[in-house]
Amino acid sequence: MQNFIIRGGRPLKGTLDIHGAKNSVLPLVSAAILLNGKSVLHNCPELSDVTAALEILKSLGLEYIKQGSDITVFSKKPDNCLIPDELMRKMRSSVMFLGSILGRTGKAVISTPGGCMLGPRPIDIHISALKKLGAKVTENHGLLEFEAENGLVGTDIFLDFPSVGATENIILASALAKGTTTIHNAAREPEIKDLTDFLISAGARISGGGTDTIVITGVDSLGSTEHTVIPDRIEAATYMAAAAATGGSITLNRVNPSCLTSVNEALKKAGCEIISDDNTITVIAPPRLKAVKSVETRVYPGFPTDAGPLLISALSTACGTSVFNETIFENRFVFIDELSRFGAKINTYGTVAVIDGVENIWSAECNCTDLRGGAALVIAALKADGISKIGNICHIKRGYEDMPENLRRLGAEIKEV
Repeated sequence: MQNFIIRGGRPLKGTLDIHGAKNSVLPLVSAAILLNGKSVLHNCPELSDVTAALEILKSLGLEYIKQGSDITVFSKKPDNCLIPDELMRKMRSSVMFLGSILGRTGKAVISTPGGCMLGPRPIDIHISALKKLGAKVTENHGLLEFEAENGLVGTDIFLDFPSVGATENIILASALAKGTTTIHNAAREPEIKDLTDFLISAGARISGGGTDTIVITGVDSLGSTEHTVIPDRIEAATYMAAAAATGGSITLNRVNPSCLTSVNEALKKAGCEIISDDNTITVIAPPRLKAVKSVETRVYPGFPTDAGPLLISALSTACGTSVFNETIFENRFVFIDELSRFGAKINTYGTVAVIDGVENIWSAECNCTDLRGGAALVIAALKADGISKIGNICHIKRGYEDMPENLRRLGAEIKEV
């Protein structure tokens, strides 16, 4: 097992460049299936989830070249419509290939996706939407088989919940469909806008990306294109929270501050000074944070659920009691038992976490339970006096490119063993 060994107690200081967004590059890789020709993606992070996405492309018969942060996909109609079960189990975002495979071939076969176990994240909303587009769905020995014998046909789709994944799958499935699809109550995350921008550059007819109403008029084909992935707002939030927890001062380059407004506001309430311009953010933290009376996760542009564990970890040593309400994933707090090994005093009541800030936390040995919970443990270890050992870091590698090296650039003492 790979572990992080961290000697804590040092304020983070320095400058760091943020990588491309994990939650953007995955649907972009999927979208490449819809194109004829060559898709070039720049600013792609080196992550195990990206590797898994490329393995899915390979299993479908598509060729690609990865050079540094560039991925070139030689797009064509897939040789088959099945995503192997072992690849579906590697990451929950593998369901994102459903819309593009079905939209390109008229068929798709998947099993239940894997990933972080944060509570029920059923794909019923995806299935319902694809049925409205004309797909027939059958279950056969644990596999879901989708088929649109006469092609998908555009329609009006009203989402009960603005699901990011469902919104992306509908966009992907509708790009080559007949007629016009309108998504009402669509997700508004920046990653949605990045996906629609990519498809538009390839010849898609889409309007409203990044708003709650998206209109997709199907086209006959999509051509070659080149696109740069947006910055990862959750990676940025992670290093911001780490600086806040350690009483540090850091500047992040290659970010979009407007996508981090809710995170910025929470850190300001905790006593941090936030300075930003077009593509940089500077966080200057006090020696000890102040408690934040109430934070609640919401769909974008509200406070992101992925940043919840990061903020909870930082507030574990704040002066006073903070209250955090998680409204998206019911099992988001699974990491708190591991965080408590550092001496954090956190009680949970259903979807609410009450954080009684302690003056100091100590080093500990713990294991990652999920991606963002793992990052929260790293933040605690950076704050704690002594040497901590964090295991099961495969979760962290799903969403962070070379976290140890990035933290060392900010003055942390961390190594992977």
